[in-house]
Amino acid sequence: MFDLLLRRARLVDDTVTDIALSDGKIAALGEISGPAVKTVDLAGKHYVSAGWIDSHVHCYPNSPIYYDQPDSVGIETGVTTVIDAGSTGADDIDDFYAITRQATTDVYALLNISRVGLIAQNELANLDNIDARAVRDAVQRHPDFVVGLKARMSSSVVGDNGITPLERAKAMQQENGDLPLMVHIGNNPPNLDEIADLLSAGDIITHCYNGKPNRILTPGGELRAAVTRAITRGVRLDVGHGSASFSFAVAKQAIGLGILPHTISSDIYCRNRIDGPVRSLANVMSKFLAIGLSLPQVIACVTDHAANGLRLAKKGRLAVGFDADLTIFDLRRQPVLFTDAENSALQADQLLTPLAAIRAGRGYLTEQGRAEHVFDL
Repeated sequence: MFDLLLRRARLVDDTVTDIALSDGKIAALGEISGPAVKTVDLAGKHYVSAGWIDSHVHCYPNSPIYYDQPDSVGIETGVTTVIDAGSTGADDIDDFYAITRQATTDVYALLNISRVGLIAQNELANLDNIDARAVRDAVQRHPDFVVGLKARMSSSVVGDNGITPLERAKAMQQENGDLPLMVHIGNNPPNLDEIADLLSAGDIITHCYNGKPNRILTPGGELRAAVTRAITRGVRLDVGHGSASFSFAVAKQAIGLGILPHTISSDIYCRNRIDGPVRSLANVMSKFLAIGLSLPQVIACVTDHAANGLRLAKKGRLAVGFDADLTIFDLRRQPVLFTDAENSALQADQLLTPLAAIRAGRGYLTEQGRAEHVFDL
């Protein structure tokens, strides 16, 4: 007997199927006749995808700068898995790990290469904070929690240290099994060309569509040669919307050149969740629908692509044996006005609306799902 059977779930290619879950895993897909403890008929009206993964959040509640609760940016918004991008370093990763064990959302961490984490904006201005032994010990203590490293490479973070923190990050990466390395880009120095030339296959450039002068496009609107070379080597582009790192103009121009994001992420924390412009991962995803990506492209960026980029082997796909993490959502036709991190507006007519998340086989309605009460889980 299955634990949960979703009947007539609409997939993003608009096919309709049944999905059965047992023991925290996807047990069967297709036309299913077996009994289940609970059956929910979605009547072909509601979309179901693999659980959404937000590759870049800040949800360490004890951070003095960028903080939130894991479930506030995760399960309550239809997101089943979040990856905290460098809020904690080696000094506070143990505390963060303990907190996440109480969350419903599945939480992972990109370890800040500064052992003090994000206690201030300039955590890489003091090279003494970049302690390779502390990083190695933290990774060894939490091998299933730390899924990568994070280096914030903009002038306000590195101070007078230029490219040196990234050089050290690459050395630490090699010492720790070539974990994925996410690199924040922003104002220079260091110059983006220096950053891109140091990156290798599997590394991630986040804030890829920021509107700052040190962006991926040249003044003439072409992709920088160094970024072209990096993408050719297998470097991945992550959105990381945030409060100051996403421009509609840059995104439209880059996507028009065929430079699509590998992952769509929010860079969410309490302030930009409550006050905007981020609000939620669904809101950020909706912006990319408005720019011109298709629904399957957008969903792939928060499921399969996200799981592959961070080596989450049993997530991101609707397939037998994968984690029973699902997101149930609607794509609603309604007028909506979006804003980017530069306060530019974009009028759109579609909004992704998460109704529920299923995490390890258990269902949780979002606020919208509870208010509308279209089904029970």
